[in-house]
Amino acid sequence: MQIISTQDFATDINRYFDLARQQQQILVENGNYMFQIVYKPIIEKDVVFEPDADFYNSISMETVRERLHKVVDKLYAK
Repeated sequence: MQIISTQDFATDINRYFDLARQQQQILVENGNYMFQIVYKPIIEKDVVFEPDADFYNSISMETVRERLHKVVDKLYAK
């Protein structure tokens, strides 16, 4: 455990972040208060999305294009 002042923390912030990343306990003292620097990754593992029923029920872009051409042709025919 390391207790440091806010001035030390501000001077070498990356060093203390690296120590926190290595699971070392870092406490920053500011007057009557103590702040603990805690490392917590935002994303713990890669998110992989699997195909669901909506994916398998969807139509291809080529089908969309063909249907859209038919609709546009009908609109211009009127």
